[in-house]
Amino acid sequence: MTTRSAWGLGLATVTDDGNTLDVWYPKPILGDEPADGDAALLSTLTAMERRDAARGTHTTVVRTWVDLDDAPETVAGAYLRLHVLSHRLALPNTVNLDGIFSRLPNVVWTSAGPCAADDFETTRTRLRAALGRPVQVLSVDKFPRMTDYVLPSGVRIGNAANVRLGAYLAEGTTIMHAGFVNYNAGTLGRSMVEGRISQGVVIGDGSDVGGGASTMGMLSGGGRQRVALGERCLLGANSGLGIPLGDDCVVEAGLYVTAGTKVSVLPSGGVVPGKHGLFQEPRVVSARELAGASNVLFRRNSQSGAVEAMARGGKGIELNSALHAHQ
Repeated sequence: MTTRSAWGLGLATVTDDGNTLDVWYPKPILGDEPADGDAALLSTLTAMERRDAARGTHTTVVRTWVDLDDAPETVAGAYLRLHVLSHRLALPNTVNLDGIFSRLPNVVWTSAGPCAADDFETTRTRLRAALGRPVQVLSVDKFPRMTDYVLPSGVRIGNAANVRLGAYLAEGTTIMHAGFVNYNAGTLGRSMVEGRISQGVVIGDGSDVGGGASTMGMLSGGGRQRVALGERCLLGANSGLGIPLGDDCVVEAGLYVTAGTKVSVLPSGGVVPGKHGLFQEPRVVSARELAGASNVLFRRNSQSGAVEAMARGGKGIELNSALHAHQ
C-alpha cells in the first residue's frame, strides 16, 4: 500500500449514451482497496442504483483506484482526486490534476440532479412533466459545488455555490457570502475569506482575505510561481496578490501587488527581507524580489502614488475567536 494512491467506492451518474457526468465518493481513502472492499458501503450504494428516465441517466456503483502522482485519465479518476482534496486527505498542490478540464464534462447542475448539456431543453421538458414544476438550473460548469458532495467539519460557508469541489477548507474556516474558493486551493487553518482564493492558492492559519480581495491563480495565463499567503496575514478589502508571502504580512486595501509591480522598499524601522537577502537601504525593486517575505506592509503612498514596502513590527493580525468557533 502507498499513501500516494487513493481508492474509493462511488456512485456514478451515467447518461443513456454511456457518458459519466459525476461520481460521488462518500468515504475515499488513501492507499489501496481494503480487504473487505468496504462491504457495508457497497451494499448501501448498490441499493441506491436506479434509472431516471426524465434526465436520461442512471446511477451505478464504481470502484476507483488512482495514483495521485499521475494525471487523471477518466471522469471517475478526476472526481476521486477532487474528493481526496475536499475530504482533507491531501493538501492543495500535492495531487496531480494536469489536464483535468479535458476529463470533466460540462454538466447542467439542476435541483433534480446533474444533466447532460446536449439538448438540455428536451431534458427540461421531460423533467417538468415528471415533477409537475419547473426545474431549477443551479449552474452549467465542469465542477459542482463542494457541499453537494463533501461537507468538511468545523467550517462556515455563506454561499455554497462559491466553493467548488476540490477545495480544501481547514477547521475554523469561515467563507463569507461573497467569498470564493476554487478547486485545488483553500485554507490551512482558521481563516476569514471574504474575497477570492484562486486555483492553487493556499491561505495560512489566522489569515484574512478581505472583502473583494483577490489572489492570482495559474489557470489563465498567470505566472509560474504559485501565490500563497502565510499565517496571520491580511489582504485588505479590494486588494490583490500575485506573489507568495510569508507570515505576518499586510497588503493595504485597494492595492494589487503583482510580480512586476515596482516597489519602493523603505527599511526604516526594521529590515525588509528580500528574495536574495535583506534590504537595509531604500531602493526600488520588482515585487517578485520580495516573494516569500514575512513581516512586511505593502501600501500605496497617498501623495506620490508609489507602492511601498515597510518592515512591520509586533505580531500579525488576530481573528475574532468567537467568529471562528464552529461547534
